[in-house]
Amino acid sequence: MLKKFISYYKPYKKMLALDMLASLLISLIGMIYPVVTNEMLGTLIPDRKYRAIVIAGIIVLLMYIVRFMLRYFVQYYGHIIGVKMQAQMRRDLFAHLQKLPFSFYDEHETGKILTRMTSDLFDVSELAHHGPENLLISLVMLIGSFVYLCTINVYLTLIIFACVPFLIAVAILLRKRMRSAFDERRATTAIINASIESSISGIRVTKAFTNSEKEKEKFEVGNNAFVKACHKAYHAMALFFSSTSFITDIFNVIILIAGGLFLYDGAISFAEYSAFIVSVNLFINPITTLINFMEQYQQGLSGFARYVEIMEIEPEEDDGKEDLGVSRGEIEFKNVDFSYGDSNEVLHSVSLKVTSGKTLALVGASGGGKTTVCHLIPRFYNLSGGEILIDGKNVNDLTLESLRRNVGIVQQDVFLFNGTIRENIVYGRLDATEEEIIEAAKLANIHEWVMGLEDGYDTQIGERGVKLSGGQKQRLSIARVFLKNPPILILDEATSALDNTTEILIQESLDKLSHGRTTIVVAHRLSTVRRADEIAVIEDGMVTERGSHEELLEKNGTYKRLHALHLAK
Repeated sequence: MLKKFISYYKPYKKMLALDMLASLLISLIGMIYPVVTNEMLGTLIPDRKYRAIVIAGIIVLLMYIVRFMLRYFVQYYGHIIGVKMQAQMRRDLFAHLQKLPFSFYDEHETGKILTRMTSDLFDVSELAHHGPENLLISLVMLIGSFVYLCTINVYLTLIIFACVPFLIAVAILLRKRMRSAFDERRATTAIINASIESSISGIRVTKAFTNSEKEKEKFEVGNNAFVKACHKAYHAMALFFSSTSFITDIFNVIILIAGGLFLYDGAISFAEYSAFIVSVNLFINPITTLINFMEQYQQGLSGFARYVEIMEIEPEEDDGKEDLGVSRGEIEFKNVDFSYGDSNEVLHSVSLKVTSGKTLALVGASGGGKTTVCHLIPRFYNLSGGEILIDGKNVNDLTLESLRRNVGIVQQDVFLFNGTIRENIVYGRLDATEEEIIEAAKLANIHEWVMGLEDGYDTQIGERGVKLSGGQKQRLSIARVFLKNPPILILDEATSALDNTTEILIQESLDKLSHGRTTIVVAHRLSTVRRADEIAVIEDGMVTERGSHEELLEKNGTYKRLHALHLAK
């Protein structure tokens, strides 16, 4: 994991080198003051060299001005490096998310994914900036101060240095506890974000059912878990910092006692003792910096671990080598079995065939596997057994891009992006001309309505098309598929959520869209499937009946029963 983290520094190695050089100079300049103090107390003041005292002060001032500029450089460009690394990680994560299979999104909430892309990576960028800088400055200061303190009094320095192993032991002992606590806190943050994302997305449903109090209760579950995790995290952090700070305080006690005894015994002079007291902070400060850095290290490390966790998830398999080209639209299922992960089998030995340009309707009770059949055609999921052929070619042998380019889907739950009407239609084919966009809208029977709007095709539709009615959303999605112009069309409950009047209008658009295409229709309303060339009844993941509308009525089976229920409504 560390190797992967370091790899993100590669594009910025020159800037990082300058940042490290500036940090090195900052630490070296920081050692000037105690050295000058020692020189003043030991030589310049006793020898009454006032001119040298003023010159030394001016030199220190100039060096501090240089340090001011170096600190500006480190703070600004160091953070820029961190931000650019964060942006690259977010870019890589977003690109990887685009490649992950549908099953990943079945199991991961949007809010939790967003947490990993935002707050987690922010902590990583802070670590990316402050980590090398703090480590370099601290190490240089530790080594430099140790050497300098030895020049004042080696024995007193060794006494102080002997306390360092105790500090390291405490830090190692408490670090693991602090890391696990911060990991838990980060996980609860993701739960809160997921809860907020879900509640805000469904705010209209919440208001319609007056269930605000219920949403508050659900939110409080995650919120209380976060508070509890924070108690644990901050308890571990408080114990870590108080314990390590106590040991650094002991350093001062040792200096006070041991230095006083050395001074009393004449082993060091008063000037040396004074210089040692001033200079010992050069030794203690980097230790304190490293201790304080541990919190940031833990947060950044846990954030990067969560980033790597997603990056190591295997992307969607695209091992097909053959480009389908423009499909004829012939589809065949041969003994197809499918299950979601380790769950029970959803489809069992499903065999179906749709010839080019024909329409197959899938009917049956909810949960029988109709939508799953539709999702397997563009290979949203991989089969457990059997095979699916498009134009006689196994879908596993086709590239996903060429396969999905030939399939258009209109679903009951229409997803529209936050943007304009034009942007949502052109999503069907990004290189479409304005004339083609308008033609697609006309075919979907929505052009006249669009032109009646103040901003026409530039009208903002709001998040998920919240400003549109159900029929308007559905027509936009149909226009999008018209623009894509695929030879294979899947209509998955495309009109079931609409009122009768709107359904008739939408059905006219769907009839035009289906013309000349191989079409798979999933519907509960049998009025929308009776004209299909063939109807298949799917029950408990198996095809139990097949035939035309009239043939299935004669069989006196499930379809006839469903038809009777439909007529009774």
